[in-house]
Amino acid sequence: MAEFADSIEHIPRKRGDGPYETRNLQELPKFRDGLSYIYLEHGRIEQQDQAVAYYGPDGAVMIPAAALGVLLLGPGTVVTHAAMRQLANNGCSVFWVGEEMVRFYASGMGETRSSANLMRQAQAWADPQAHLEVVKRLYRLRFPEPLSPELSLEQIRGLEGVRVRETYARWSRETGVEWKGRNYNRGNWAAADPINRALSAGAACLYGIAHAAIVSAGYSPALGFIHTGKQLSFVYDVADVYKAETLVPVAFKVVAESEVGVERRVRHALRERLREVRLLERIVSDLHSLFDAIDVPDPYAADPAAPGELWDPEGPVPGGVAYGSDRPGEGAQDPKG
Repeated sequence: MAEFADSIEHIPRKRGDGPYETRNLQELPKFRDGLSYIYLEHGRIEQQDQAVAYYGPDGAVMIPAAALGVLLLGPGTVVTHAAMRQLANNGCSVFWVGEEMVRFYASGMGETRSSANLMRQAQAWADPQAHLEVVKRLYRLRFPEPLSPELSLEQIRGLEGVRVRETYARWSRETGVEWKGRNYNRGNWAAADPINRALSAGAACLYGIAHAAIVSAGYSPALGFIHTGKQLSFVYDVADVYKAETLVPVAFKVVAESEVGVERRVRHALRERLREVRLLERIVSDLHSLFDAIDVPDPYAADPAAPGELWDPEGPVPGGVAYGSDRPGEGAQDPKG
């Protein structure tokens, strides 16, 4: 089974039936310009000419790797080395997930090769005052109205709890879907009520988008500010900014229409909602806004192909230099980075 964005062309042909028409993949779009995500399961992903194609029970389907943010691979998927290289070259993040995307197993690397944003994030994370400021900025992004700068972190948490409860209650009233609270067991997925299954399936998609944006922009998904101690702590921080605007209304509306197949239907509906709110255009900008007061020089700004710098207590020194040589310039340049 495969779920695709509307712009993907379905090709009812089997493998070996000739070349596929595709766009010029040398035109590499930025993350914000792409589609959000595609979820695939039970099929094979291969490179096809300069594109990537999915081969499933119904034939071949082109995957717009050059305009895709995240490719989510579920159970039964096989991907070739050439296809992974093609996806990486086009800045498409790849995630291996469980059935219905309720578990996250692994991911590929992002498009950026600079560590400047990661260094900003690490500095903010390690400095208590800067850490607190990022936490407050994350909370401010969740509220439609400005938060008073006089509020303590405890007071902000209290307001956030009220906001979340009111959001669920509001959509329960508007859709008529009964809400008993957020409760589900990963070990017994079918035991959860339809609204909790819809929220969980949609959250996995939203986490995938947040993860891809974080990695693509050069940040770490593990260095969280509100959440901490998990490999995806910062993913949870970022995804929570957009849940009330995107996931919650979509999940309640999907369940209100029908309680059958809510997992698949919520993924489709959420993808359309993300397009409506132009999330991909906003998310990277919002990420940068969290750390814009932290100044870290980017050694790749002038020359992306240059070797990385070396740390020194007096300040960074150029990399790729044989410092032990008697003759200046001796030694091969080390193309690390």
